[in-house]
Amino acid sequence: MVKKTTLKKKYTPNSKEKYMCAKHKKFFTDELLKWKSDIIKANNLGNILNSSDDNVSSADIVDQASSYTDKSVEMKALNRSRKLISKINSALQRIKDGTYGFCEETGEPIGLKRLMARPVATLSIEAQERHERDEKIFIDD
Repeated sequence: MVKKTTLKKKYTPNSKEKYMCAKHKKFFTDELLKWKSDIIKANNLGNILNSSDDNVSSADIVDQASSYTDKSVEMKALNRSRKLISKINSALQRIKDGTYGFCEETGEPIGLKRLMARPVATLSIEAQERHERDEKIFIDD
């Protein structure tokens, strides 16, 4: 007897469902937790791979400069990862308190498409564009 295995179709939120229903919240919680786990794994692997050259010092100034540049790039990437994990944790907290998926400025729904593209989004597209315009104007002054 041959047993058929069926692949479970991955759930994707859709606009026909009530916005931020239990299914939506579960989907985004799972996505955020997976993303966080992937970041942590990638950083741990990077730290393991790069820890072997920490004690190596070279007399060659070019090698030292290259090593310094590499470390600087690694530190910037690590900082970005830390900030992203913080944003993920904030998004998970917003899911728990019921504010996830709603714009911080307007209180309007951010929208499923935007959240699927950027699960840590806190502003609607309109609010984000306004924020970026205001930022640009401020920088140009």
